[in-house]
Amino acid sequence: MRNEMPLFFPRLSAFFQKLSSWLLNLLFGACCLALLYFLLQLFCFTSFKIPSYSMMPTLIDGDRILVNKLTMGARLFNVFAALRGEQVAIHRMPGCGSLKRGDVVVFNFPYGSISWDSIRMDVMQYYVKRCIALPGDTVEIRGGYYHVRGYSGPLGNKAAQAFIAGLHRQPNLPSGVIPITFPNDGRGWNIWTFGPLPVPRAGQVVQIDSLTYPLYRQLIGWEQKRRLRWIAGRALLGDSLITRYRFTKNYYFVSGDNTAYSQDSRYWGMLPEEYIVGKVTCVWYSEERDTHQVRWDRLMKKVR
Repeated sequence: MRNEMPLFFPRLSAFFQKLSSWLLNLLFGACCLALLYFLLQLFCFTSFKIPSYSMMPTLIDGDRILVNKLTMGARLFNVFAALRGEQVAIHRMPGCGSLKRGDVVVFNFPYGSISWDSIRMDVMQYYVKRCIALPGDTVEIRGGYYHVRGYSGPLGNKAAQAFIAGLHRQPNLPSGVIPITFPNDGRGWNIWTFGPLPVPRAGQVVQIDSLTYPLYRQLIGWEQKRRLRWIAGRALLGDSLITRYRFTKNYYFVSGDNTAYSQDSRYWGMLPEEYIVGKVTCVWYSEERDTHQVRWDRLMKKVR
């Protein structure tokens, strides 16, 4: 007994050393996995839940979508300042591609909840829409259908646009359908007849007159951080008279697939490229809102 008792404590000490080493390795592994998950979320992919039916039938309420940030490059900005409602500088990492007409994108809503007169990123409010027109395109709506000059491919959901086209001759519109669109300045643009609207690209020069001022005042004011005003037939940027303007940013025209019930570029204007989070690739999970039943047929469904 005298020889066995002293051996007990060294064995117990060795056991605790092995246990502590195992726990430290486990903690280190968990921290590495958490860091890897954070980096993937920040630079590569992220996920969002669809809360509405503005993108039906492509996306429906309860879908969880995977968003690819690699195409355009991840964004870096001061999140805390953005949460305080401050204007923030957004820097984008190099991407491996570019958006195309027809791509579905997630973006921060670019206009305040109170007024659509000025651009301000709402870091907590995300929209998902389909890209209709790229920087440099000229977009129109004729008879309820989208058109981009010089492009003959598909644009948006044709069935939803046909529904809008059929509403033109009806005396009473369905509840929720809003006919008057951007820029709502008396020129008569609506969901059946819209444009032509040139979507600016970086480096593009536009004349500033009574017709173009309502189209671009939000964008110019945001780029220059000064208010663009129209006074006595002249455009004033701060205190400076301007007749031409060269854009420094790229913009897009986006629309929901459920066109009759979607708040999109037809109503609030063009989307700054900096506010785009990424391109939607697939629905990785989906469930019914009330019953929480899994929609198995939508799992890993590619978004086109």
